[in-house]
Amino acid sequence: MHNSPMRTTITLDDDVHDFASYYARAKGITLSAAIQELIRKAQSPEKLELPLVEFSEIGFPLLPRSGKTMTCELVKQLSEDEFE
Repeated sequence: MHNSPMRTTITLDDDVHDFASYYARAKGITLSAAIQELIRKAQSPEKLELPLVEFSEIGFPLLPRSGKTMTCELVKQLSEDEFE
């Protein structure tokens, strides 16, 4: 295992290079750092816990229960917050 940075040359497909470049620019890091970060993420993927989806009697997916009652006022407030 190397503890110091190691220079190497790699060949990337154009779409992969574009993605890594956009990722680097968006995060404000170098292309090397972006590729390193993406590889590390791929090495140890976080386990996503998928929410349990409940369905109504006629088959429609239901929103998760949060203990709050969905009112017209709440929907309006959430819509306004989204567009501010």
